[in-house]
Formats: sequence, C-alpha cells, structure tokens
Amino acid sequence: MPRSKTVVPGRARRKKVLKAAKGGFSGRSKLYKTALQTQQRAGQFAYEHRRLKKRDFRRLWITRINAAARLNGLSYSTLIAGLKKAAIEVNRKLLADLAVRDAAAFAQLAEAAKAATA
Repeated sequence: MPRSKTVVPGRARRKKVLKAAKGGFSGRSKLYKTALQTQQRAGQFAYEHRRLKKRDFRRLWITRINAAARLNGLSYSTLIAGLKKAAIEVNRKLLADLAVRDAAAFAQLAEAAKAATA
C-alpha cells in the first residue's frame, strides 16, 4: 500500500493562515512562518481584549452614573447603596443608559435612593 502524504490538508492549513493574515505588511502576509506568528499574536490579543472590553464598559457606565448622580445631589456610592436599600434592582448598564437618554427617570431613581438612605 502506498504511503499517504499530507499534501492536501497541509496546503489547506497554510492557505487558511495566509488568508487570515491578508492585509499585513511585507512578509507578515506572504510568508507562512511569519504569517502564523502574526495570527497567533493577533489571536492572543483578541482573547485578552474580549475580556478587557467588559471591564472598560463597566468603568464607562460607572463614570456616567456618577456624573448623573452628582447632578442629583448624590455620589455614586450613595446612589448604589440607596438603590440596594430601596430594593430596586437595576444593573449599571441600564442605569448608565437612563442617565444619558432619560434624565427624568434617572432623577426618580435618585430620589428613591435618597429616601431609602435618609
């Protein structure tokens, strides 16, 4: 029986890597070895930044909530503590959206938080 060779799967793997590296500068998109290294590095950054994105958005939401809370005479921490005491379960994403889009609704929540802390 003749020896089987891995020409077809190997070529497919190389084509996949080179296609993914398209648009890179010089050998990064032309040479298999450097293209593979570039893709591995890109994949690592993509993995890491998918997690960092979640942290960054939470920081943004907290900043927006704090700014809106201070317009209503509260700090961020007292607003969150007041909402917890008032048993109002609203996540930070929604609070930040209310702070930006609907100031009146946010003011009502701030008043409820004030009443719960006082």
